[in-house]
Amino acid sequence: MKKLENRIALVTGASSGIGEGVAKAFAREGADVAINYPSDAQERNIWRVKDAIEKEGRKALVVKADVSGEDQVKRMVDEVMAAFGRIDILVNNAGVANTAAPIHEMSVQMWDENIAVNLRSVFLCTRYVLPHMYAQDYGKIINNSTQFAYTGSPNFGHYTAAKAGVIALTRTLAMEVDDRNINVNCVAPGATMTPMVDDVPKDKPLGVLARQTKHRFGDVDLDIVPAFVFLASEESRFFSGQTISPNGGDVFL
Repeated sequence: MKKLENRIALVTGASSGIGEGVAKAFAREGADVAINYPSDAQERNIWRVKDAIEKEGRKALVVKADVSGEDQVKRMVDEVMAAFGRIDILVNNAGVANTAAPIHEMSVQMWDENIAVNLRSVFLCTRYVLPHMYAQDYGKIINNSTQFAYTGSPNFGHYTAAKAGVIALTRTLAMEVDDRNINVNCVAPGATMTPMVDDVPKDKPLGVLARQTKHRFGDVDLDIVPAFVFLASEESRFFSGQTISPNGGDVFL
């Protein structure tokens, strides 16, 4: 039997990178997957992900929504519930890291955008999915953070603050749902070859690789996605409020 046989998953930011890899892997493990994307710029990619899921013999639902906006998150969750009847697994993956500046030069707009997409979205999606998990007395919530939440990163104060908040929120939520059949955990990847890497200064990833013990980028499918599959499966039933960090030896936790 596959690890996620007949489960229903919602993956935010699923049009590329880690989100795409997670959505495809969940389908291979037997889940039907609702895949979220934020804007027209990602539309071509999301239909490619949908096709890949359906080639695995699973159902895919495409939902366009800016997950930093409350009304759009409510609509997205309603669409998934209407299509599938339940949500067993929520992966809060959507994120941005496309601007960099030291704190004294960072605009308020830059700060607010990163906090909204990287942290507020986790709260909103969890807020509107959780009542359905309570009703069915089952759920797996997996949040995506980064190893920079532990180390910090110059010129990315907005990103690291948001992602550190994701880890803190994961721990708090795990405490709140402790008496339910719901597990809340987090993945904090290291430097991974995704489209997000293209948006940051070229010397930033190289500096990370230099201090790693593995000295290479993580591969989405081989190195990062298995952590999400594990946390979505029953193999992780005793994991609660934990952060798994596949980071190539960049940070020892």
